[in-house]
Amino acid sequence: MRIAITGIGAISAIGRNCAETLQSILNEQSGIGAMRVLGSVHTELPVGEVPFSDAELKQMAGVPVNEPMPRTALLGLLAAREALQESGIRNQESGFAFISGTTVGGMDLTEQHWHDYASGQATECIALHEADASTQAIAQHLSPITYHLSPITATPSTACSSALNAIMLGANMLRTGQAKAVLAGGAESLSKFHLNGFNTLMILDHVPCRPFDATRAGLNLGEGAGYLLLEREEDALARGAVILGYISGYANTCDAYHQTASSENGEGAYRAMKGALEMAGLKPSDIDYVNAHGTATPNNDLSESAALTRLFGASMPAVSSTKAFTGHTTSASGGLEAAICVMALQHGFVPANLNWTETAEGLIQPVVHTEHRALRHVLCNAFGFGGNESALVISASGSELSEADLRHRTPAVAVETMDDETMGRYVSGAEARRMTLQTRRIVAAARQVMEQSGIAQPDAIVCATQWGCMAQSMKFLQEMIDNNEQQLKPTPFIQSTHNTIASQIAILTGNHGYNITYAQRPDALDCALNDIETQMSLGYIRSALLLRFDEEVEAWDRVLALTSERIHPCASASMYIKDQQQ
Repeated sequence: MRIAITGIGAISAIGRNCAETLQSILNEQSGIGAMRVLGSVHTELPVGEVPFSDAELKQMAGVPVNEPMPRTALLGLLAAREALQESGIRNQESGFAFISGTTVGGMDLTEQHWHDYASGQATECIALHEADASTQAIAQHLSPITYHLSPITATPSTACSSALNAIMLGANMLRTGQAKAVLAGGAESLSKFHLNGFNTLMILDHVPCRPFDATRAGLNLGEGAGYLLLEREEDALARGAVILGYISGYANTCDAYHQTASSENGEGAYRAMKGALEMAGLKPSDIDYVNAHGTATPNNDLSESAALTRLFGASMPAVSSTKAFTGHTTSASGGLEAAICVMALQHGFVPANLNWTETAEGLIQPVVHTEHRALRHVLCNAFGFGGNESALVISASGSELSEADLRHRTPAVAVETMDDETMGRYVSGAEARRMTLQTRRIVAAARQVMEQSGIAQPDAIVCATQWGCMAQSMKFLQEMIDNNEQQLKPTPFIQSTHNTIASQIAILTGNHGYNITYAQRPDALDCALNDIETQMSLGYIRSALLLRFDEEVEAWDRVLALTSERIHPCASASMYIKDQQQ
């Protein structure tokens, strides 16, 4: 089968839709500038903001002004609707999936109403904090009267690779018959939380960023959303849809090196790009353009350059990063940049790498100005915290991809809890000092499961969580509010991302395999199990370490007590093994 792209939607600092985005790129017009909407005290930091208030976005999206809705969901709704409108799809009452990656979720509402929550006010916003709440809000507002959609939903949360992982999951769902059409990508809004978090890492530039430049000094954060509408080619042709491109290959790996830094040789990035080309049946010389992750941090650009050089050598294609246009839209970046890649294929151009002036040893030399040329195959990269690396090949003509039926798998070994004595057997004192209690529990459970199963290196690490690493999130949030965004420590921010646990296990075990986290409230475990079964059915993995965690946090639990929402603490690990007889 071939996977066709029949619709795209995008919103960012350079345009409220695809047409405006395209025009800005062709005109080499960046959207990075002074902060106007966010309201952080750090006005010295340029950002890629969507230049509309929440009230204006609600008006554009047709959402009542008094309805609480995270900015992430508002941005996602606008981009998702555009993709559906362009695709022309209608009346997909069954077999329609909506997969949206995010990390920030409703943090913008949480930080605005933190003090209100404590006094019993703004309780309608409380349950909108979690990442999946934004996915559900978008799904509920996707104009059911017009589209008659009843979507299956999922929320992968792997930091800056989230949206690209959503697209991969969507493609796999089509290949295994779980869906007839999939809207996949991601959305992310700016928040004081992640602006301050990145600032504590000292990787934000005080002037517009310069990806791959010798003088690069860091990234500019941005916000936005991007989605692709995916269908089987035969289904798209049967309803007379215009095919914009094809998903030809993709791969996700783990760098297994560090929670925030990339390895010097770009091992994870190299494996992801190589895997995507292998699935597509392409040689490195077949790629005409690479939309690089290209954040403009000293570490990322050097590591990605090493990976690109390892893969392409003398056949290096045109390379550019579009983050100097939009800013780094974090979890949304893979969806937004995939949409830009589809535009590049459709209109025959390579986007400029803005602000580049000077090369340096070890860095690739990007395309400096927009180049007009026909493109056959483009490669889109998205790399996240914890070394979660993803790559996607989008082509003008599709590759044949295998199909499979899902088979039910059962866990070979499961560990549900960890007492202190048992935990001490699997986590050393030196390691424990660098871990949160929740991380220690999961690491110990994972090591015990791997020991009992006899599998030291599972093919995949899959994590399920309802609310994520809440203790560290709330610690950083409280310190940020108490200290007026000044003199904050980076550790709680680093340990707050949803995929911290899965990446930590990969780093400790040197596991470069498939690595993903689902943040989906009560459905997280089902999403994780379904992904394991999907990967096994397609023949990509034979073993998977499933991790499940949630932690009760006193301050947040008091807040949730005002509603029917509650966190159910858990810490467990299971090893899933493909039945040898199937």
